[in-house]
Amino acid sequence: MSLDTLKSLLPDYAKDLKLNLGSLAHDVTLTPQQLAGTFVASAIASRNPLVTDLLRAHFADALSAGALDAARAAAAIMGMNNVYYRFVHLVGGDYAKMPAQLRMNVIGRPGVEKVDFELWSLAVSAINGCGMCMESHEHALRKAGLTTEQIQTAVRVAATVHGVAVTLDGAKAPAAT
Repeated sequence: MSLDTLKSLLPDYAKDLKLNLGSLAHDVTLTPQQLAGTFVASAIASRNPLVTDLLRAHFADALSAGALDAARAAAAIMGMNNVYYRFVHLVGGDYAKMPAQLRMNVIGRPGVEKVDFELWSLAVSAINGCGMCMESHEHALRKAGLTTEQIQTAVRVAATVHGVAVTLDGAKAPAAT
């Protein structure tokens, strides 16, 4: 029901997003946990509490408490890493040779299968626009055996969820006078 509620909040001009939400929520290229975690991590990264709450509720049965925490952790750690590594990538110079000196222990022990955490990290990195992180996570996913279709699905989820969050934020913004 939460997905239907979310879709009902979207204005008519966002019909494509409604359709994409519906089809992606039933996608079978990812495992139920991978799909649910991708939706939740993407919602958190999109910074819209209503979208996050509704998608978390919709996918609650597909995520254990540990998997939900891992999806949250992917959004949190990528929120930090995407800023840092986007800076390193865009500025260049000696920064790439310097240790980041940022704690990232959750990446080594995320509490779920490493491939699931990598997938969620990729989705968040796509939303945050960090090319260096996207390349790294995509490479790890391919090495782990995920197909291009599975990886694309995660990014399609991220793009759609972010589009929904942007649409709802824009719909409640006051009109210019």
